[in-house]
Amino acid sequence: MQARWLSDAKSRALLEQHSPERTLLPTKCTSATKSIVLPVVRRNGALMMSTMNRSVAAAGLLFAVAAGCVGTPAPGEQRARDDLEQIRSAYRPGDAAPTLPSLTAATPLGDYLRFAILKNPRVEAAYYAWAASVEGITAVRSLPDPRLTFQADITRMLEALMPGLMMDFPGPGKLAAAGAAAAQQSQAGYFGFEQAILRTAVAVKTAYYRLHFLEDSLRVQRATLVLLDDLEQLAQSQNAAGRVSLQDVLRAQIEQEQVKTQIENLDDSRGALRAELKAALGLGPTDAAPPIPATFESSPDAESADALLQTALAKNPGLRQMEADVRAAEAMLGLARKSGVPDFTLGIEADVKASPVMVRPSASMTLPIWRDKIAAEIARAQADKRAAEARLSAEQVTIAADLASMLFMYRESRRDIDLLSQRLIPKGRQSLEAARPAYSTGRSGFLDVLDAQRQLLMFEMSLIDARTRRELALTALSSTIAGIPPAGSPVLPTSEPNPAPPITEPRR
Repeated sequence: MQARWLSDAKSRALLEQHSPERTLLPTKCTSATKSIVLPVVRRNGALMMSTMNRSVAAAGLLFAVAAGCVGTPAPGEQRARDDLEQIRSAYRPGDAAPTLPSLTAATPLGDYLRFAILKNPRVEAAYYAWAASVEGITAVRSLPDPRLTFQADITRMLEALMPGLMMDFPGPGKLAAAGAAAAQQSQAGYFGFEQAILRTAVAVKTAYYRLHFLEDSLRVQRATLVLLDDLEQLAQSQNAAGRVSLQDVLRAQIEQEQVKTQIENLDDSRGALRAELKAALGLGPTDAAPPIPATFESSPDAESADALLQTALAKNPGLRQMEADVRAAEAMLGLARKSGVPDFTLGIEADVKASPVMVRPSASMTLPIWRDKIAAEIARAQADKRAAEARLSAEQVTIAADLASMLFMYRESRRDIDLLSQRLIPKGRQSLEAARPAYSTGRSGFLDVLDAQRQLLMFEMSLIDARTRRELALTALSSTIAGIPPAGSPVLPTSEPNPAPPITEPRR
């Protein structure tokens, strides 16, 4: 028996020539995209479809129906996709980096932060991890792929030919629970992206402040070196006049050498700090080093402890990520409780060899009889949920403790700044100014002058250290603890995504 696809009259005539006892009549099977011409065979005056063509037609029809199916979105899936699209349009439009701000010595700190957020590969990795978790929602909540089956009964000849379609259906509620868990896991992925933004901002600010106060330290040390040079000349003149010994000159020179070494060390550390800033900006080893900002932007004073705590509980991405983990664990617990619900398989086969065609429906279901296994799955899900809740409570406790520590550092640095700038440094200058003429007239020794100079240097360096601690404490309070991203960051509004439930008090 011959069976071919017929597309024109020439092919049909050729078949009739080789099979004169058969008459082939074209029959069309029309789909949305094309028409397929199938041969129909008339044997001994009876019209029947070729067995092979009927098998192909049945399988093609089943595949065409199945290929156009889409699943039902899980709760929160569309919202997650909308959130992802909103961030993509600002952060990676068309999966390409947007135009980066140009960096010069006059560039404000805000542009440095925006450059780093858009360029840093750690932020990009967190973004694509979140995007992958959003796409994973669809995969988890979808039905298993249908299966095309094929059976045949063969003795000396083909007795039966049965193409078919089989479909698995998880028990009621299982896909919805799995999709809900995946949606909450995607929420956790978003907050991981926010955390990467905040960590990058902290790294940029830390390098920025340390570079600025490095320049202040160098300025103070160089001024001290000039002062020591004047003291050395004064000691030499006093020694030439026979009023003091050579020991005063040597003391001044020893002090000068120590300050010169400090200047060299500080100047050498500039390269390490510039490398830190370069890494925080996301620049590679072959990229040019960024310019050091010429202007300094101080952080505004901190809010009250209560206001910062409320902001942290509402916005901190680490907390909100753990809240999403708790909700995901709750959804997984719901899924585990459905372990005792059977899954189903439905199918249909058609014996295209029979005339008339014989259809064979089939159905099967799983038997969840292993009660210990079901109980273990539920217990494991409950343990995972309790562990997630404990981690959330622990993080709340940690944030409260970090908040208290950073507020203390901030208040301490402010007190030190006030003490040093308003009282100690002015008095230290007065002491040095009084010691120098006294040494010239012989009313005091060189050690008195040297002690006054050392004390003034210590006060000035302590002031720089206190200002550095203030800026770093404010950075930690606003970014690490409160979770406030820099202005212009590609983040969702405060109410997005999916408002979290109220946070419970930390466990005692």
